[in-house]
Amino acid sequence: MNQLKQKLNQVIEFERLEEKLKFLNDEIDEKIVFSTSFGFEDQVISHAILSQKLKNIEVFTLDTGRVFNETYTTWYKTELKYQTKIKPFYPPTTELESFIEENGINPFYDSVELRKQCCSIRKVIPLNRALDGTSVWITGLRAEQSNNRHDMQGIEFDEDKQLYKFNPLIDFTTEDCFHYLKENRVPYNPLHDQGFISIGCAPCTRAIKEGEDFRAGRWWWENGNKECGLHVK
Repeated sequence: MNQLKQKLNQVIEFERLEEKLKFLNDEIDEKIVFSTSFGFEDQVISHAILSQKLKNIEVFTLDTGRVFNETYTTWYKTELKYQTKIKPFYPPTTELESFIEENGINPFYDSVELRKQCCSIRKVIPLNRALDGTSVWITGLRAEQSNNRHDMQGIEFDEDKQLYKFNPLIDFTTEDCFHYLKENRVPYNPLHDQGFISIGCAPCTRAIKEGEDFRAGRWWWENGNKECGLHVK
């Protein structure tokens, strides 16, 4: 683990995103994964991985079954552009069927507890399966995204999951990301052009209004810090 940490510390010495990811791909023997939700941040990282054909980094996505059609279209266009297949992980059928049978199809509007249960079944459980055996988890987290992400570092050790998280875009601004996408002609979710900034499941995401917080469109009926459980410390 110490040797892995030393190599990860070397990553931050590189300036360009492509150089950082290629170093990980070439120098680290342990399992490396990147989780994409096809948001604009993740499309930046996907391009840096897939355009360089970094085969030692596994790209996967969590398909909750409730995402926007535009998200599926972005998924399809990404696979088409880079001539690749992105590995999907799905919610456990038995748990999901029982949850819906007991609570209804849209119980997340009824209470924070039910919303978090839904997120756990549709996201957290599949994520844990996807991360099994992983040493380095690459994410699209940025400090600008929300208040509880301001203190996150480029490299962090996740005690709960016992792996390192590498957040290569931690200091990127929204403008940085879209400049990168346009410069490299990377497909991105068209909902971003309609005021949707942070895009999750369709029933739980709306466009934000001028002056609203970056994540105001996620679980907009709730107050306080709003997370699905994937990146909560």
